[in-house]
Amino acid sequence: MSKNLIIGIDAGTSVIKSVAFDLTGRQIAVASVPNRYTTAEDGSATQPLDQTWNDCVRSLRQLAEAVPNLAHRVTAVAVTGQGDGTWLIDKDHQPVGDAWLWLDARAGHTAEKLRQSSNDEARFLRTGTGLNACQQGAQFVHMMQHQPEQLDRSAMAFHCKDWLYMNLTDVRATDPSEACFTFGDYKTKSYSEEVIDFYGLGKHASLIPPICDGASTYHPLTEAAAAKTGLLQGTPIVLGYVDVVCSALGAGAYEPNASVGCTIVGTTGVHISAIQSSDIVLNTELKSGYVMMMPIEGIAAQLQTNMASTLNLDWVLALASQVASSLNMNVEKDQLLNLINGWIKDAPPASLLYHPYISDAGERGPFIDHTARASFVGLNSNQGFGDLVRGTIEGLGFAARDCYAAIGQVPSEIRLTGGAAQSQGLRNILSATLGVPVRQSLREEAGAAGAAMIAAVSVGVYDNMESCLSEWVFPLLGPQETPEPELVDLYRRHFPKYVAAREALQPIWHQLANKKDS
Repeated sequence: MSKNLIIGIDAGTSVIKSVAFDLTGRQIAVASVPNRYTTAEDGSATQPLDQTWNDCVRSLRQLAEAVPNLAHRVTAVAVTGQGDGTWLIDKDHQPVGDAWLWLDARAGHTAEKLRQSSNDEARFLRTGTGLNACQQGAQFVHMMQHQPEQLDRSAMAFHCKDWLYMNLTDVRATDPSEACFTFGDYKTKSYSEEVIDFYGLGKHASLIPPICDGASTYHPLTEAAAAKTGLLQGTPIVLGYVDVVCSALGAGAYEPNASVGCTIVGTTGVHISAIQSSDIVLNTELKSGYVMMMPIEGIAAQLQTNMASTLNLDWVLALASQVASSLNMNVEKDQLLNLINGWIKDAPPASLLYHPYISDAGERGPFIDHTARASFVGLNSNQGFGDLVRGTIEGLGFAARDCYAAIGQVPSEIRLTGGAAQSQGLRNILSATLGVPVRQSLREEAGAAGAAMIAAVSVGVYDNMESCLSEWVFPLLGPQETPEPELVDLYRRHFPKYVAAREALQPIWHQLANKKDS
């Protein structure tokens, strides 16, 4: 039996997927398992570590049911997953409490105080990353202040994919992308003592795991993990980069000698420009966004991330479902999604403003404010539900433009990925608000594909990532879609109002967040 498949595991916040690809990048099969998390009024968003590992195992077992002789055909397995957050284990590799997710808002005030430090600019220049409540550094400091016993019981602090990688290989490590934007220096691809000292971690600095670059290193599947997953002991396991990097890689964010970017229209909105790391110019005024290493020599992803993207659309569609439910009508989400293009077509453009800050954790791109909240501006009695839907999607487009402006400028073409990018109406609005052509990635599972691409290079299926891109990515890019010039001009004139309104609302957000004023 020939080794002709690579498995990419993508452990998202709410779904874990195991995807089988052939060695040329063709998707063979996918298995998905829901992965639950819990939120509470204190701002916490947590997930049991064992549950996430068991769900990963289930997805691999289900994939084996769909692909004949899977175990004997696997060349390598790569794992990526949700970024940020804190996943703690003890000396026996057992979980220490539930994982703090990237959605967790408890460290919001802590992050705000850290950003006010005179040393934060030096930290920012090393990491290229703005400090927010999602990140492990801020969560560490918050735990030291409020839950020190949890850190005292811990031996290692992981991110999601690192936890899964350890269960597969017994190796404790993290990847260069997550390591450097959290505690490192993107120029050296290594940890920075200056950054670690910034957080005052003291003895807890030992919790930071070693860096393992999956683009050049892999470890064998252990006997215990083989028994659980049904794969063969010794199968090469590759630690992928963080999910946004893998998704960007799989969707075409990087093309040599081309000015392209990538927007991921997912639960969060991620807006990426992949360039030579030596060419990165940091916005020291905003001190927001991320710089993440890519598995391509000398290339880094400079990006801004909205805390919520399709979460906003989910919210507005949920309003329709609630009304229907009150009338004893059962309306499925898919039915509402099928109506979106019609609502967009019937509603006039730029009739109101929507700021898509629906997340309880506030916003992190292109500005950082844990008190930021969503709002419609300009509603009148003549507007209906379709106007809310169109306004929400326009808000996502303006948020994307806001983010690219913070990076420097909008690239000449934007590649789109994420489930919502399948909507023609949404793509038209994003293209017009950004003012450049877009191209949809037809790759169904970009994150898992990006992880599998790293494995394909790591185990020698391809000599380098550029040759892998030519087979796995570029053939799956849809046709270029050019925006309507009149709509581009309308949105160009509307965008400054979007920015002015959010700047004016910022002090109101802080007042609303202050319980003493409520």
